[in-house]
Amino acid sequence: MKRLIISLMVSLACLTVAAQDIVKTGLNFGPLPVVAFDADKGLQYGALLNIYNFGDGTNYPNYNSKLYAEVSFFTKGSSLFNLSYDDKELIPGIRWSSAVSLAMDKAMDFYGFNGYQSYYDYKAVAAGKAGESFIFTPFYKVARKQLLAKTDFIGDITDNFKWEVGYHASWFKEGAIDRESINKGKEDSEKYPDSMPTLFQLYRDAGIINDAEADGGFSSGIRLGLVYDSRDKEGAPTRGIWAEGHIHAAPKWLGTKNPFYRYSLTFRQYLPLVKNDVLTFAYRLNYEGTFGKNAPYYVLPYITVMGENYDRDGMGGYRNVRGMLRDRVVGLDMFTYTAELRWRFLQFRAFNQNIALGLSAFSDGSTVTRGRDLSNLTMSAKGTDKDSMHVTMGAGFRFIMNENFIVAFEYGTPLSHFKKNSPVYNQDGNGAMYINIGYLF
Repeated sequence: MKRLIISLMVSLACLTVAAQDIVKTGLNFGPLPVVAFDADKGLQYGALLNIYNFGDGTNYPNYNSKLYAEVSFFTKGSSLFNLSYDDKELIPGIRWSSAVSLAMDKAMDFYGFNGYQSYYDYKAVAAGKAGESFIFTPFYKVARKQLLAKTDFIGDITDNFKWEVGYHASWFKEGAIDRESINKGKEDSEKYPDSMPTLFQLYRDAGIINDAEADGGFSSGIRLGLVYDSRDKEGAPTRGIWAEGHIHAAPKWLGTKNPFYRYSLTFRQYLPLVKNDVLTFAYRLNYEGTFGKNAPYYVLPYITVMGENYDRDGMGGYRNVRGMLRDRVVGLDMFTYTAELRWRFLQFRAFNQNIALGLSAFSDGSTVTRGRDLSNLTMSAKGTDKDSMHVTMGAGFRFIMNENFIVAFEYGTPLSHFKKNSPVYNQDGNGAMYINIGYLF
């Protein structure tokens, strides 16, 4: 048995070492269907497309430019549209990245502020799913329309040290859920009753979300930053450091309805444990902070970025804390980490493409370090006295083509799900499965 295991390991290692990259040139296309399901939004269906331009191959495995497009719909009326473009050649010496994203969501997650300080009534949610009462999940939903647009420019100071400047605009329209839409297709005994308020409405009644910010609004801001980047490649790095810090100023004179000033610090490192990209340990540390004592609630859930990516909300979800309820951690200041072991167990060439198959094991976590005032919140919606680290663990599989087109299948589960005698038991949900693209970082 030991000989068989050793032989398999040697064979896999040989396959990994023997597979030499084909230098890609010109345009490469990566289409992928989008399929998911949410009990309140219904079935998600759509498609996404990555188009990579490798030019004459000089920069491979890095691309010269990339276009990303995504269109998704939900059977109960929500929709999502994303378009982004990243170009390193159009402006000599400057990387130009732009994106626009439109999301119209009739059932967006809203679990309150300050993490565990807001109680998640998992018992009522479970009873509703079991048919013992009406479906309770709409209590934690809001209706939201969100439009994000940005354009960023990045230039060299030295080989690895760069400056960043960009303009970012957003428009949010938020409010109570459309009960007719939420109740569509449900039996009378399952429908969320008109007499039952939602958590968002409780926050409004308590003045935690004030009149000025309640309905959302337009924000217009400038971002300035510095970045250090020594990654060996961008799509699937296996060595180097990628660190950045930026400030986001959205003053009233730029047209912002509810002015705010925020900052972000992120450190990412990739450590090769086995050569030839076989085994890599990667981690990310992020701190999102607010200057002053307040910022509109609708801008708080985001990990803010500059460059080829665009802002992702959640603190729970595929792009930040996998396996935790989406938007579970929201506060003025937040710390988030990701630690991941990435193993490429097979690399080969097929159909003139560089292919790799990989497995990963990860742990993600986030916590609010400075929250919003919840003193007026009703006792039934209050949780612990202060927040603590929300930790998840999980594993995944990836299909990697040409170091850039990466299809990910991952499952994460929160550790609070197993702490039966703890006040945070089941406060982060029961886990989630994700089908998406790329690495988180």
